[in-house]
Amino acid sequence: MSFQPVFVQFWEKVKESIQNGTYAKLTLAKTIGDTELKNIYVRPVLVDEGGYKLCLTARYKTEEIESFHTVDEAFVVLAPYMNNPFLTALLFTTENDITFKLNKKRVGTIIEQAPTFKNASGVIIEMKEKGII
Repeated sequence: MSFQPVFVQFWEKVKESIQNGTYAKLTLAKTIGDTELKNIYVRPVLVDEGGYKLCLTARYKTEEIESFHTVDEAFVVLAPYMNNPFLTALLFTTENDITFKLNKKRVGTIIEQAPTFKNASGVIIEMKEKGII
C-alpha cells in the first residue's frame, strides 16, 4: 500500500493551518541512515505582490539551500523526499502537533498531539493583520 494518499491528507492539514492562521512550523526529519540531507524546514514568507510563498530550507551536512514555492508547488517538491530520505513530517500549529510517520513497512499514519507552540508563526500573524489569509 502506498503512503502517498496519507501524505496528501497531511498536506491538506498544512494548507488548513495556514488558512486558519494557526501554522507555526513544518519540519521533515528522521532520515534513513546517514544522509547528506539532514532536514527540511518550511516557513511562510511574504512576497512583494501582497501574497506569500513557502520558504523551504534544506539543511545538508555542509550547507543550507533555500527555495521559494507556492503551497501547491511545495507539496510537489517535498513529496518525493518522504521515504527517501525522510520518515517523518512534523506540522506544529497552535491547535495541535500533527505528525506524518512512515513505519518499517512504509505505511503512513497521521498522529495528532497537544500543541508545542502557543503562537502562530510571526509571518502568519502578519498575514492575518494584512488580510492575506
